[in-house]
Amino acid sequence: MNTPKELKYSEEHEWVKDEDGKYRIGITHFAQSELGDIVFVELPEEGDDITAGEPFGSVESVKTVSELYAPISGKVVEVNEELEDSPEFVNESPYEQAWMIVVEPSDASELDSLMSAEEYDKMTIE
Repeated sequence: MNTPKELKYSEEHEWVKDEDGKYRIGITHFAQSELGDIVFVELPEEGDDITAGEPFGSVESVKTVSELYAPISGKVVEVNEELEDSPEFVNESPYEQAWMIVVEPSDASELDSLMSAEEYDKMTIE
């Protein structure tokens, strides 16, 4: 399983990448493999506020629809518009092309509750 060490992870299978005080968010390799082929991605708009632990969008696969849960709270400052036309990026490149949103956090200490790659791997293996 591909779990980049520099990222933080939520129990709901989202990853978070620190980019100088803003945070890029997507779903993990494990999550996309469990969902199967992604056919649609619904994301918030730029300027929307998201709240840690609350849904901020969804992904639809050939198997199911799954909510995306915010790993941190803040304001959405960027949305990956490419996923609207190319939802398959979630399966092909979950950590590079398929990032979903960039958030300006309202409480950066929320990152402390996220897991390291090692902790996430342990959770998904059990």
